[in-house]
Amino acid sequence: MIALSRSLTFRVIALSTVWAMVTLIVIATVITTLYRQASENGFNSLLSAHLFNLISSVGVDGNTLTGRPDLGDLRFSQPESGWYWAVEPVGGELAGELRSPSMTAPIASPPVSEVPFDSGFQRSYAADGIAGEEIAVFESEFVLDSDNRVARFRVMGNLSELEDQIDAFQRRLYTYLAIFGAGMIAINALAILMGLRPLQRVRAALAMVREGTAQKLDGTFPVEIEPLANETNALIENNRRIVERSRTQGGNLAHSLKTPLAVLANEGRSIGGEKGRIIVDQANAMQKQLEHYLQRARIAAQRDSVVYRTPIGPALTRMVRVVGKLNPDAKIGLDLPEEEVLFAGEREDFEEIVGNLLENAAKWAKSAIRVSVTPTGSAGERGFVLAIEDDGPGIPEDKAREALKRGKRLDETKPGTGLGLAIVADLVGEYGGKIALERSDLGGLAARIELKRAV
Repeated sequence: MIALSRSLTFRVIALSTVWAMVTLIVIATVITTLYRQASENGFNSLLSAHLFNLISSVGVDGNTLTGRPDLGDLRFSQPESGWYWAVEPVGGELAGELRSPSMTAPIASPPVSEVPFDSGFQRSYAADGIAGEEIAVFESEFVLDSDNRVARFRVMGNLSELEDQIDAFQRRLYTYLAIFGAGMIAINALAILMGLRPLQRVRAALAMVREGTAQKLDGTFPVEIEPLANETNALIENNRRIVERSRTQGGNLAHSLKTPLAVLANEGRSIGGEKGRIIVDQANAMQKQLEHYLQRARIAAQRDSVVYRTPIGPALTRMVRVVGKLNPDAKIGLDLPEEEVLFAGEREDFEEIVGNLLENAAKWAKSAIRVSVTPTGSAGERGFVLAIEDDGPGIPEDKAREALKRGKRLDETKPGTGLGLAIVADLVGEYGGKIALERSDLGGLAARIELKRAV
């Protein structure tokens, strides 16, 4: 849920969806309200017109109400239809009562005290119909002749029928608005996704730059995103210049110190003896340390920039062949996977790692060295394990960590500076990998390196 809340696409689509729903609800409410008002006004106007038509259709013959009202609506002829009319005398001067054919039973009127007449001697109210329906009643008392004889006229319409019509309209309206709303939300979502697609292109282009398959963000972007792409390309180019400048300065430093260190080594050899040997050893150590730290600086400068892609198969094959020629008594086996594995780093660094490990294995192996590569991980975090094993004496578990320390030699009888495994550990650490010194099934040391793969 937290990830969704941080999604620009989710927030824009959610906001547009909420706004569309609120808008449709308001539209539905307004339309149904206006339709109800119009329907009720039309219903009331119809009953009022029927009432005046009824009044004009009734007269007096002697002391009896007479007339054959025809209100022009067949519903007044259908029994218990909810549409009725009735004419009743008020007082004792008149006799007789007229009803519509649909009115099969009398319908009581409320007392005048409860529903009084207005100034035009009219009143309206709701009542229960003959069949249980709800009806609206328009009622008026009218003087029929010069003798001031009065009759009560009532016209009744089916309110339940009106409510059913309004409900049916509302259902149709809600259905149409729901279909329209779903289509509008889908179109909005599609438009938003298409509008944000250039950001996905930028992301894919950045991934290609990060993986080393592209040097900059290529392609045509919208005017809103083009400044971002241009600034990103400028940043990539500036970072590349910084890395190149660091390499140049590092090379200049190494070159400037190379002559003084060579002079010191020559002077040590000319002096001879124990002091001369110490001078030569220290000058050589200084040279190795200088090269090592210059290399670390170079890796640190490039680690967070463009990722390099180094095929490890050809590099391992070449180095195994070289070490085999230098150590003809050692049998070196190489096991590579069928798929191509790319190291996310520079070829020189990978060869430095492999070279130090192979040199160490050749130094201690009795007769066999085994080199193997195993791909690991999924598509998101892919890596590989490089294992270099030998059948030598190996390293005790309690001494493995100590062997990775700079300048630490577990056996002073063997030649070396004690920097090989330390250099490997530093390089692996700079690339975000891991190193483990274990016991090999060949009987000696198994150096296992975990490194990231390039896509």
